[in-house]
Amino acid sequence: MLKLHGFAVSNYFNMVKLTLLEKGLDFEVKVVHGSQDPDFLAISPRGKVPCLETEHGFINETNVILEYIEETQGGKRLLPEDAYQRAIVRALTKEIELYIELPARSCYMEVFFGGKVDQAIKAKAKAELLAGVATLKRHGKFAPYVAGSEMTIADVMFLYSFDLACAVAKKLFEIDLLADFPQAKALLEQLGKNANVQQVEADKNAEMAAFIAAAKAGKK
Repeated sequence: MLKLHGFAVSNYFNMVKLTLLEKGLDFEVKVVHGSQDPDFLAISPRGKVPCLETEHGFINETNVILEYIEETQGGKRLLPEDAYQRAIVRALTKEIELYIELPARSCYMEVFFGGKVDQAIKAKAKAELLAGVATLKRHGKFAPYVAGSEMTIADVMFLYSFDLACAVAKKLFEIDLLADFPQAKALLEQLGKNANVQQVEADKNAEMAAFIAAAKAGKK
């Protein structure tokens, strides 16, 4: 059985968890937080979550894990059969991660954990985030899913990246990223009705208060 190592507040962990649920796969969750402990570095070289334990060993990096699951497991397809269409999905997934998730992430400490982020970092994040959203508007189909008529890994990345980016943009920059992006708003609402998404959200909410308290305590 596949074993997913990580914790329910991590958006990257939740990308993998939702993928496993959507494909109807049996898996076990091993609750662990990222660290530089030698034992954890032995299974996740950068000390980050998630990592996936397979019969052959451990796999790290979320996009690689998602691809591995798609290549080796059955259930619902989350990548198209056509090579060109697969490339489109992969490009959208990468664009969302590099140009939306990562700029927003640079500001998480101030938005969610009561810390402070340097003004230069915030200015850079704002510019990159707005450029990333513009990229998604140009490239995404939202018909109704990011890449077209079927749910793919691009939607998994979108779901667990765009909501956090919206929180960053609203709190730090007083910008509503959904105001002139109704397709994205509609997709978030649609995905929110998915039973597996609701399960992942409930698990996250159950851990959130303790996680935030611990994170804030660690910064004192």
